[in-house]
Amino acid sequence: MQSRAWRTADRRIPSKDRIQTRLSTLFLLVVDWIMKTSTSEGKRGIQWTAQNQLDDLDFADDLALLSHTHEQMQIKTASVAAVSVSVGLNIHKGKTRVFKYNTENSNPITLDGETLEDVESFTYLGSIIDEQGGSDADVRAMIGKARAAFLQLKNIWNSKQLSTNIKVRIFNTNIKTVSSTVWS
Repeated sequence: MQSRAWRTADRRIPSKDRIQTRLSTLFLLVVDWIMKTSTSEGKRGIQWTAQNQLDDLDFADDLALLSHTHEQMQIKTASVAAVSVSVGLNIHKGKTRVFKYNTENSNPITLDGETLEDVESFTYLGSIIDEQGGSDADVRAMIGKARAAFLQLKNIWNSKQLSTNIKVRIFNTNIKTVSSTVWS
């Protein structure tokens, strides 16, 4: 038989999920502080509205730094790295990419003396960003995913035992959902 005091005390011990949630929240606050601290000295972002600049896009541990010039990006990259180190975090140089849009400056961005890899496109939160600035690559990728999902169900489409109505329902629930962001 469990005592009432034990059950009460047991509820006060944080669960693994609560600890992870608290750590995740703390991490996001630290990343936010890093970005505010490293970008507070000057306007190095892109013009967002008449009075506001956009310095970065961040989601969880993915950051996209934004700048108009090569010099601004180099300063911002070094600043973010320095502030990150001050709280015990490091930028993984092997996973860091540089995407240049509408620029003629081909000089590399470096971090601690190492050249960061230049790329012609990247995916951020499921959207493909490329040098053309449009959504063509994104749409092509989503159509490709829908096509692959469709072809995986080839046996169903060729089946004589399933009615057209059932096949349409399978299509609507399994194929359209793969590309729902394109169609919405």
